[in-house]
Amino acid sequence: MSIEKQPLVSIIIVNYNAGDLLLNCIRSILNSNYQNLEVIIVDNISTDNSHKKCKEQFEQVKLIENKTNLGYCDGNNVGIQNASGEYIVIMNPDTVVESKWLDELFRAYDEFGKGIYQPKILSLNEEGILQSTGNMIHLFGFGFSRDVDMIDKNQRNKIEKIGYAAGTCLFTSTETIKKIGLLDSFIFLYHDDVDFGWRGAQLGISSYFVPKSIIYHVRSYTLKWSAKKFFWLERNRKYCILTHYSKETIAKMKFTLFLTDMLVWMAYISKGFIMAKINAEKEIRKNKDIIKKRQKELEDKKIIPDIELIKTFPDAISISDNAGGRGSEFFNSMIVKLSKKAKKTLLS
Repeated sequence: MSIEKQPLVSIIIVNYNAGDLLLNCIRSILNSNYQNLEVIIVDNISTDNSHKKCKEQFEQVKLIENKTNLGYCDGNNVGIQNASGEYIVIMNPDTVVESKWLDELFRAYDEFGKGIYQPKILSLNEEGILQSTGNMIHLFGFGFSRDVDMIDKNQRNKIEKIGYAAGTCLFTSTETIKKIGLLDSFIFLYHDDVDFGWRGAQLGISSYFVPKSIIYHVRSYTLKWSAKKFFWLERNRKYCILTHYSKETIAKMKFTLFLTDMLVWMAYISKGFIMAKINAEKEIRKNKDIIKKRQKELEDKKIIPDIELIKTFPDAISISDNAGGRGSEFFNSMIVKLSKKAKKTLLS
């Protein structure tokens, strides 16, 4: 397809001190087979001048410099609101793409229609190691990457439905984003993609994994596996549960949600992150009015009932070697039992 016939794709990259990773990312994007691109860098007050270096090296890039750090969600929202493309890609700055990545995403879109799509994500620094073959939503609000840390053997070689597309690289149409809505400002960062995909699923908009579209990603270049990251993950996990489920669903799951919370407390204590868990709980309680309002908004828009989505949620979760450590097998085995117990109650 000639560039004149290619629909415009706006690629939005939120940058925060990504250094040379950002330059490598942009270089690989501009070397893609697909050429009708608008690359928008939204900078959250970086101090390493990586955004300015990028603009100097790649003049065609559109640079938006925020006056404050708006986080991942509102940073991307600024990019979306300034995008001209018929299609949108949300992408992390610590990624490198293969030349046909976008062509393959379009082939999937042409076959399966309006939805949210993600490529196969491989580790940039560990040859042949998977980071995601599609992301999944768990009953208790955990979002996780399938096949994380496994060797890539093309074990998933067909386009298939998944729980949600990873925010590492997410492809969809501008029209779809208008239906689902922008990223949730409250979330700020982490679990934003869980929330977005979950909201899409509630409206009948599916997410898909596209194995022939391939990108490479550096693992957690900003917060890595820190107490601060665990705070955001837990705060936003609980936020998703309280906003995406109906009051009736939460009431039926009350006991298993309590037991899950006890497991999470144990996990955070074992990692030395007890203050992260405490602060996450405080944030949820402090913002109960915001959560109540958001829950009503999503419930009013919902087309697909909770129970239909819950049937598609896996019982087990995949835990990265970098995040799990000792006790992860016990944690997962207990989560599986609690998930099955909760589903039995919900489906009875």
